[in-house]
Amino acid sequence: MAGEDGFLVVGTIQKPHGIKGELYVRLETDHPAAVFAAGRVLRLGDPQGRLAEGAITIERARPFKGGMLVKTAEHTGRDERLDLLRGASLLIPAGEAEPLDEDEAFVHQLLGLRVVSGGETLGTVGEVYEAPAGWYLGVRREGKKEMLVPFVGELVRRVDTAGGVVEVELPAGLAEL
Repeated sequence: MAGEDGFLVVGTIQKPHGIKGELYVRLETDHPAAVFAAGRVLRLGDPQGRLAEGAITIERARPFKGGMLVKTAEHTGRDERLDLLRGASLLIPAGEAEPLDEDEAFVHQLLGLRVVSGGETLGTVGEVYEAPAGWYLGVRREGKKEMLVPFVGELVRRVDTAGGVVEVELPAGLAEL
């Protein structure tokens, strides 16, 4: 997700871990080794990815249960300051992000795009969900329930962030649900 002022969300602090001042972070990046490298400074943001006061400096990080355990230079043990970080987004300047391949897009770039199938507009991408089976586009449709479209090459034919459109080819009957 993109925050304001050209920042990207790379993780969300879920909770403190243990007594040594570590934080359990849910990852929102495909490049955790680079983002959570020792010495890296990450800005704090609110849950919507808007820049907030403060930053943390990575002392060390290690994979843990699908996320990362992060030890910061600012926190030497478990205290109430650590508890106040729950739910905070971790941000990097967009210019520091790994460059995208030609067929890639940041999640925040998908939000608001028109979803088109067979020349007909189905709705707009209101949310992007990550599930164990993969990524899904939450398509908001006027007067209908949200439709989940698996974000896979078999269904998503083209993503044009500059043109504001995602072209999909849906199985028969899916759009009518």
